[in-house]
Amino acid sequence: MKSKSAQTKPSIVFCHGIWADGSSFSKVIPTLQEEGHDVIAAQYGLDTPEGDVATVKRTLGRVSNRAILVGHSYGGSVITAAGIDDRVVGLVYIAALAPEAGETSQSQLDKFPVTDAFKYVEVADGRVWMRPEGVVCFAGDLSEQEQKVVWATHHAPAADLFSRNAPGTAWKSKPSWYIVANNDRTVQPDLQRFLAKRMGASTHAVNSSHVAMLSHPDLVVDVIRAAAKAVQASSVKA
Repeated sequence: MKSKSAQTKPSIVFCHGIWADGSSFSKVIPTLQEEGHDVIAAQYGLDTPEGDVATVKRTLGRVSNRAILVGHSYGGSVITAAGIDDRVVGLVYIAALAPEAGETSQSQLDKFPVTDAFKYVEVADGRVWMRPEGVVCFAGDLSEQEQKVVWATHHAPAADLFSRNAPGTAWKSKPSWYIVANNDRTVQPDLQRFLAKRMGASTHAVNSSHVAMLSHPDLVVDVIRAAAKAVQASSVKA
Protein backbone atom coordinates (compact mmCIF):
# COMPACT_ATOMS: atom_id res chain seq x y z
CA MET A 1 0.00 0.00 0.00
CA LYS A 2 1.28 3.46 -0.90
CA SER A 3 1.94 5.93 1.90
CA LYS A 4 -0.11 9.09 2.14
CA SER A 5 2.87 11.17 0.97
CA ALA A 6 3.34 8.92 -2.05
CA GLN A 7 -0.35 9.22 -2.92
CA THR A 8 -0.07 13.02 -3.08
CA LYS A 9 2.89 13.01 -5.44
CA PRO A 10 2.17 13.34 -9.16
CA SER A 11 2.69 10.30 -11.31
CA ILE A 12 5.36 10.48 -14.02
CA VAL A 13 4.65 9.20 -17.53
CA PHE A 14 7.61 9.06 -19.93
CA CYS A 15 7.21 9.42 -23.69
CA HIS A 16 10.11 8.37 -25.90
CA GLY A 17 11.34 9.74 -29.19
CA ILE A 18 12.19 8.02 -32.45
CA TRP A 19 15.02 5.47 -32.50
CA ALA A 20 14.13 4.74 -28.87
CA ASP A 21 11.63 3.13 -26.55
CA GLY A 22 10.81 3.38 -22.86
CA SER A 23 14.16 1.89 -21.89
CA SER A 24 15.79 5.21 -22.80
CA PHE A 25 14.57 6.47 -19.39
CA SER A 26 16.08 3.56 -17.45
CA LYS A 27 18.59 5.76 -15.60
CA VAL A 28 16.00 8.18 -14.21
CA ILE A 29 13.06 5.90 -13.42
CA PRO A 30 14.53 4.16 -10.32
CA THR A 31 15.27 7.40 -8.45
CA LEU A 32 11.78 8.75 -9.08
CA GLN A 33 10.25 5.47 -7.94
CA GLU A 34 12.35 5.53 -4.78
CA GLU A 35 11.08 9.04 -4.07
CA GLY A 36 7.50 7.80 -4.11
CA HIS A 37 6.30 8.59 -7.62
CA ASP A 38 4.15 6.22 -9.60
CA VAL A 39 6.20 5.92 -12.82
CA ILE A 40 5.50 4.32 -16.18
CA ALA A 41 6.88 4.66 -19.70
CA ALA A 42 4.41 4.70 -22.56
CA GLN A 43 5.44 2.16 -25.21
CA TYR A 44 3.98 3.33 -28.50
CA GLY A 45 4.66 2.13 -32.01
CA LEU A 46 5.90 5.27 -33.82
CA ASP A 47 3.37 4.46 -36.53
CA THR A 48 1.18 7.59 -36.41
CA PRO A 49 1.08 10.61 -34.07
CA GLU A 50 -2.59 9.95 -33.38
CA GLY A 51 -1.90 6.35 -32.42
CA ASP A 52 1.03 7.32 -30.22
CA VAL A 53 -1.06 9.93 -28.41
CA ALA A 54 -3.86 7.41 -27.89
CA THR A 55 -1.36 5.03 -26.28
CA VAL A 56 -0.20 7.75 -23.89
CA LYS A 57 -3.78 8.45 -22.88
CA ARG A 58 -4.35 4.76 -22.21
CA THR A 59 -1.15 4.74 -20.17
CA LEU A 60 -2.46 7.61 -18.05
CA GLY A 61 -5.16 5.21 -16.94
CA ARG A 62 -2.52 2.92 -15.41
CA VAL A 63 -1.15 5.39 -12.85
CA SER A 64 -2.74 6.37 -9.58
CA ASN A 65 -2.44 10.17 -9.55
CA ARG A 66 -2.59 13.03 -11.98
CA ALA A 67 0.57 13.02 -14.03
CA ILE A 68 3.51 14.94 -15.37
CA LEU A 69 4.29 13.93 -18.95
CA VAL A 70 8.00 13.81 -19.83
CA GLY A 71 8.75 13.81 -23.56
CA HIS A 72 12.09 13.33 -25.27
CA SER A 73 12.65 14.46 -28.87
CA TYR A 74 9.55 13.43 -30.92
CA GLY A 75 8.00 12.57 -27.56
CA GLY A 76 7.62 16.32 -27.12
CA SER A 77 5.17 16.39 -30.01
CA VAL A 78 3.35 13.50 -28.36
CA ILE A 79 3.03 15.13 -24.92
CA THR A 80 1.99 18.42 -26.50
CA ALA A 81 -1.11 16.67 -27.87
CA ALA A 82 -1.70 14.13 -25.10
CA GLY A 83 -1.16 16.77 -22.41
CA ILE A 84 -4.55 18.39 -22.96
CA ASP A 85 -5.99 15.43 -21.04
CA ASP A 86 -7.36 16.56 -17.66
CA ARG A 87 -5.20 13.97 -15.89
CA VAL A 88 -2.04 15.85 -16.93
CA VAL A 89 -0.77 18.63 -14.64
CA GLY A 90 2.61 19.48 -16.17
CA LEU A 91 4.97 18.89 -19.08
CA VAL A 92 8.72 18.29 -19.14
CA TYR A 93 10.52 18.46 -22.49
CA ILE A 94 13.97 16.93 -23.03
CA ALA A 95 15.66 18.17 -26.24
CA ALA A 96 12.15 17.91 -27.60
CA LEU A 97 9.79 19.15 -30.25
CA ALA A 98 6.74 21.16 -29.16
CA PRO A 99 4.42 22.03 -32.05
CA GLU A 100 2.04 24.92 -32.32
CA ALA A 101 -1.34 24.22 -33.91
CA GLY A 102 -0.81 23.56 -37.61
CA GLU A 103 2.83 22.53 -37.20
CA THR A 104 4.24 19.05 -37.65
CA SER A 105 7.38 17.53 -36.24
CA GLN A 106 9.06 18.05 -39.60
CA SER A 107 8.00 21.67 -40.01
CA GLN A 108 9.59 22.46 -36.64
CA LEU A 109 12.87 20.83 -37.68
CA ASP A 110 12.78 22.78 -40.93
CA LYS A 111 12.88 26.07 -38.99
CA PHE A 112 16.41 25.20 -37.87
CA PRO A 113 17.83 22.59 -40.28
CA VAL A 114 19.22 19.65 -38.43
CA THR A 115 22.77 18.89 -37.88
CA ASP A 116 24.25 15.44 -38.43
CA ALA A 117 22.13 12.53 -37.24
CA PHE A 118 19.69 12.50 -40.13
CA LYS A 119 22.56 12.01 -42.57
CA TYR A 120 22.95 8.49 -41.19
CA VAL A 121 19.55 6.98 -41.86
CA GLU A 122 18.13 4.44 -44.25
CA VAL A 123 14.49 4.13 -45.32
CA ALA A 124 13.46 0.51 -45.75
CA ASP A 125 10.14 -1.30 -45.46
CA GLY A 126 8.39 1.98 -44.75
CA ARG A 127 10.51 2.77 -41.68
CA VAL A 128 13.43 5.12 -41.03
CA TRP A 129 16.38 3.16 -39.62
CA MET A 130 19.50 4.58 -38.02
CA ARG A 131 22.71 3.28 -39.54
CA PRO A 132 25.28 2.12 -36.93
CA GLU A 133 27.58 5.08 -37.51
CA GLY A 134 24.72 7.48 -36.75
CA VAL A 135 24.68 6.66 -33.06
CA VAL A 136 27.78 8.82 -32.52
CA CYS A 137 25.71 11.84 -33.57
CA PHE A 138 22.67 10.70 -31.60
CA ALA A 139 24.43 9.76 -28.35
CA GLY A 140 27.97 11.03 -28.68
CA ASP A 141 28.64 11.54 -24.98
CA LEU A 142 27.88 7.96 -23.99
CA SER A 143 30.50 5.26 -23.74
CA GLU A 144 31.07 3.07 -26.79
CA GLN A 145 29.36 0.18 -25.01
CA GLU A 146 26.30 2.31 -24.20
CA GLN A 147 26.16 3.60 -27.77
CA LYS A 148 26.05 0.02 -29.03
CA VAL A 149 23.11 -0.70 -26.73
CA VAL A 150 21.31 2.44 -27.94
CA TRP A 151 21.72 1.31 -31.53
CA ALA A 152 20.79 -2.31 -30.80
CA THR A 153 17.53 -1.22 -29.14
CA HIS A 154 16.60 1.62 -31.50
CA HIS A 155 13.00 1.61 -32.71
CA ALA A 156 12.51 2.84 -36.29
CA PRO A 157 9.59 5.23 -36.92
CA ALA A 158 7.20 5.11 -39.87
CA ALA A 159 8.66 7.06 -42.79
CA ASP A 160 5.80 9.58 -42.76
CA LEU A 161 5.54 10.00 -38.97
CA PHE A 162 6.96 13.53 -38.96
CA SER A 163 4.68 14.77 -41.76
CA ARG A 164 1.53 14.87 -39.62
CA ASN A 165 0.56 15.74 -36.07
CA ALA A 166 -2.17 14.97 -33.55
CA PRO A 167 -4.33 17.92 -32.39
CA GLY A 168 -3.77 19.70 -29.09
CA THR A 169 -1.32 22.28 -27.72
CA ALA A 170 -1.01 21.50 -24.03
CA TRP A 171 1.86 23.89 -23.30
CA LYS A 172 -0.55 26.78 -23.80
CA SER A 173 -2.50 25.76 -20.71
CA LYS A 174 -0.18 23.55 -18.62
CA PRO A 175 3.07 24.54 -16.85
CA SER A 176 6.17 23.40 -18.72
CA TRP A 177 9.86 22.75 -18.16
CA TYR A 178 12.46 22.37 -20.91
CA ILE A 179 15.93 20.81 -20.89
CA VAL A 180 18.08 22.19 -23.73
CA ALA A 181 20.88 19.87 -24.87
CA ASN A 182 23.63 22.28 -25.89
CA ASN A 183 25.65 19.73 -27.87
CA ASP A 184 22.72 18.09 -29.63
CA ARG A 185 23.42 16.88 -33.19
CA THR A 186 19.91 15.57 -33.79
CA VAL A 187 17.58 18.45 -32.82
CA GLN A 188 19.22 21.82 -33.22
CA PRO A 189 19.90 23.49 -29.85
CA ASP A 190 18.75 26.79 -31.39
CA LEU A 191 15.40 25.16 -32.17
CA GLN A 192 15.19 23.89 -28.61
CA ARG A 193 15.82 27.36 -27.22
CA PHE A 194 13.22 28.83 -29.60
CA LEU A 195 10.59 26.30 -28.54
CA ALA A 196 11.34 26.71 -24.82
CA LYS A 197 11.02 30.48 -25.10
CA ARG A 198 7.84 30.27 -27.17
CA MET A 199 6.09 28.13 -24.56
CA GLY A 200 7.43 30.16 -21.64
CA ALA A 201 9.00 27.09 -20.09
CA SER A 202 11.27 27.01 -17.09
CA THR A 203 14.45 26.31 -19.04
CA HIS A 204 17.57 24.40 -18.05
CA ALA A 205 20.60 23.87 -20.30
CA VAL A 206 23.15 21.07 -20.16
CA ASN A 207 26.22 20.29 -22.27
CA SER A 208 24.76 17.06 -23.54
CA SER A 209 24.13 15.04 -26.67
CA HIS A 210 20.54 14.40 -27.74
CA VAL A 211 20.05 11.77 -25.01
CA ALA A 212 20.45 13.89 -21.89
CA MET A 213 18.44 11.41 -19.81
CA LEU A 214 21.18 8.83 -20.42
CA SER A 215 24.27 11.04 -20.25
CA HIS A 216 23.07 13.44 -17.51
CA PRO A 217 20.37 11.55 -15.61
CA ASP A 218 20.88 13.48 -12.35
CA LEU A 219 20.09 16.79 -14.06
CA VAL A 220 17.01 15.31 -15.70
CA VAL A 221 15.80 13.94 -12.36
CA ASP A 222 16.37 17.35 -10.75
CA VAL A 223 14.18 19.07 -13.35
CA ILE A 224 11.41 16.47 -13.05
CA ARG A 225 11.65 16.75 -9.28
CA ALA A 226 11.28 20.55 -9.50
CA ALA A 227 8.28 20.17 -11.80
CA ALA A 228 6.67 17.69 -9.42
CA LYS A 229 7.13 20.00 -6.43
CA ALA A 230 5.71 22.94 -8.37
CA VAL A 231 2.54 21.16 -9.48
CA GLN A 232 2.15 19.63 -6.02
CA ALA A 233 2.35 23.06 -4.42
CA SER A 234 -0.13 24.43 -6.95
CA SER A 235 -2.52 21.59 -6.20
CA VAL A 236 -2.34 22.24 -2.43
CA LYS A 237 -3.09 25.95 -2.96
CA ALA A 238 -6.05 25.09 -5.16
